[in-house]
Amino acid sequence: MTDPDTRGMIFIDPVLYADQEAWHAAAAELRDDAPVLRVEAEGYTPFWAVTRHEDVFTVSRDNEHFLNTRNSILGPDAQFEYLKSIGIEGETLIHMDGEEHAGHRGLANDWFRPRAVARRQEAIEAIAAEFVDKFRELDGNCDFAQDIAVPYTLRVIMSIFGVPVEDEPMMLKLTQGIFGAADPEYLGDLSDPMALLTDTIAQFDQYFTDLTESRREHPTDDLATVIANGEVGGCPLGSNARLWYYTIVATAGHDTTSFALSGGLEALLHHPDQVSLLQARPELVNNAVDEMIRWTSPVRHFLRYLTRPATLSGVEVPEGDRLLLSYPSANRDERMFDDPMSFDVARPNANRMIAFGGGEHFCLGSTFARRELRTILPKLLAAVDTIEIAGRPEWAQANFVGGVKHLPVAATFR
Repeated sequence: MTDPDTRGMIFIDPVLYADQEAWHAAAAELRDDAPVLRVEAEGYTPFWAVTRHEDVFTVSRDNEHFLNTRNSILGPDAQFEYLKSIGIEGETLIHMDGEEHAGHRGLANDWFRPRAVARRQEAIEAIAAEFVDKFRELDGNCDFAQDIAVPYTLRVIMSIFGVPVEDEPMMLKLTQGIFGAADPEYLGDLSDPMALLTDTIAQFDQYFTDLTESRREHPTDDLATVIANGEVGGCPLGSNARLWYYTIVATAGHDTTSFALSGGLEALLHHPDQVSLLQARPELVNNAVDEMIRWTSPVRHFLRYLTRPATLSGVEVPEGDRLLLSYPSANRDERMFDDPMSFDVARPNANRMIAFGGGEHFCLGSTFARRELRTILPKLLAAVDTIEIAGRPEWAQANFVGGVKHLPVAATFR
């Protein structure tokens, strides 16, 4: 992979993300030879792929000179034009900047502050215990990603959202329609990813319209009530902004965390010494969770647009151009992490990973994500006597949010 255009395809082609060993080998080559690579591909506006930790960190924290804008996720130009033409242009926190972003973020910010998340620890403990019990009921033989990681993280976010348990399967299906539209497994009877995406958005719209009406008539102590009745700048949220607010919480709130859990466990099980170390030293769990998130980097990228020319790793990028911030690459950068291709729960600087972004756009749900993993992991490892991979793990074909979607395991219990 020496031609720049060919190398740049690792950021575009969802299939390439499914082979993590090859993907990271290609990214390592770029960090050395072309850390800020101009990528041109048919159907895509050209962009610059930023692969080193220092550059990704610098851009992430500068929200004045590097803007998200409404096109903050990489996709074919035709896709964005089509969504815009039918009136469902992205309008989430990740599509906003400046005062607009601050106003919308402030609507739910209190729900995600560390103190507020800590108050939900008892509920998270109960949900984690429920799914460890489920793992026992399955005799330790299951697809850990689909049977434990996905429903556990979904239950946690839905419990604060206010979505009833019986609606969780539908929420999961809709999530897969948003983040898994490029993966053939989730297309079902549809042959076109765009058809799946638009159908999913329409279903979300109907569900959340009904939820809004319910929460306005009968407010409760949940996040859905806050969004349904929320105001920004003294004005109620518009219908499109409200739809996308619900959508980003319902999807990103669990999908990224479930991928961190399933992919982190896969890494642990490939290194039995790390499992033994965590079982012997449970106080390492916080650091282990950061290492799991560094290793998996479930959010693969965001785009930023330059308000003025900038120089990154010696490369001059013109005003108006766009950068792709590659979080998986930054989190394996040899310049930041010693032996970055090794999984180490005791890594001294695991907390330097940059999987949650930075600056004004630092992930709103990061505290929840860490707490969910820190809660279930010790319970899981305390319950098992042995645990191992029992089949071929499978990574999702996705260039935005992805990770281990299937993880067959076999365990015995204490």
